[in-house]
Amino acid sequence: MTDSLRARRPEPTLERLLADLVPPPRFSEARLDNYVPDPAHPSQEQAKQLVSAFGASLGRPAPGGGLRALLRRRSAPARARGLYLDGGFGVGKTHLLTSLFHAVEGQRVYGTFVEYTDLVGALGFQRAVELLGDSVLVCIDEFELDDPGDTLLMTRLIRELSDRGVAVAATSNTLPDALGEGRFAAQDFLREIQAMAERFEVLRIDGEDYRRRDGVREIAALPRTVVEGHAGSLDGATLDGFDELLAHLVTVHPSRYGALIDEVAAAHLTDVHGLSHHHDALRFVVLVDRLYDREVPVLLSAQGVGGGAGREGEPAVIEDLFSADLLRSGYRKKYFRALSRLASLARDGAEMVGTAERSAG
Repeated sequence: MTDSLRARRPEPTLERLLADLVPPPRFSEARLDNYVPDPAHPSQEQAKQLVSAFGASLGRPAPGGGLRALLRRRSAPARARGLYLDGGFGVGKTHLLTSLFHAVEGQRVYGTFVEYTDLVGALGFQRAVELLGDSVLVCIDEFELDDPGDTLLMTRLIRELSDRGVAVAATSNTLPDALGEGRFAAQDFLREIQAMAERFEVLRIDGEDYRRRDGVREIAALPRTVVEGHAGSLDGATLDGFDELLAHLVTVHPSRYGALIDEVAAAHLTDVHGLSHHHDALRFVVLVDRLYDREVPVLLSAQGVGGGAGREGEPAVIEDLFSADLLRSGYRKKYFRALSRLASLARDGAEMVGTAERSAG
């Protein structure tokens, strides 16, 4: 019998939450050496050099070493440094952040903004500070400025860690076609962290979504019969109706979505349709992020597309997954990022079907 995500109710332990504070499998091999800047956008090469220099500086003693410097370090916390990479999705910020993680020696942690807020919720604020406060480096991917409560919590956490001498590196998304928004996003971040703003170096990274450079632009939909048939033939596959899955996500805390897809070889969804309400859309965004991080292919069928393909024999596509109102909202960066990532995962899923068909032939 084919497994389903809606049948899973993960209960990850605290140890599991802590163990997950490392770069996701998709970026486990990310290094500065294999980050390839786009020559058309010099800020990408600039970011690579900045990240390299920032990583090399961590752990170095302050100028004027010796016993006097040692006594100064014992009497007062080190002045922590920060790095903030701002730019559109798909320009390599996560690759650079994970490269920094791998380049630095000593205790360091890596997680998304959502994962840290979930960790604070599980541990309590002071316990989280104590746990993270022994780190050389804390990496925060996808820093969000659209939730006032969570933003206040995370900026307080950054200040507490900085006061303990922990270096912090963060990334955030800006729409690539939003002129000037990168500058404003960076200013918002610096305003929020107030007292330590001068410690952060901010760099705007320009460029195109690399997934689009690879030709991934639309979310490919397969016939429902193909999706169901492939799910039944693949070990480790899950199969869910879209509405049933959305209803199940309400019952699972977003911090557990990673555990929800443990050992899933490919996720299959049927009757996918447009979303117009934030509560369903944002939960689905988190699931897409975790699927993308773990490189889990997704095979989709669109609502109303049964055993056939799209018009005139062309593959169908999922259009208007998020409504125009959602894409104009304060959460639009998350939605556009999810569309890009889901298009990439759907392409991977369609290629799985093509490989299976060629093997059968």
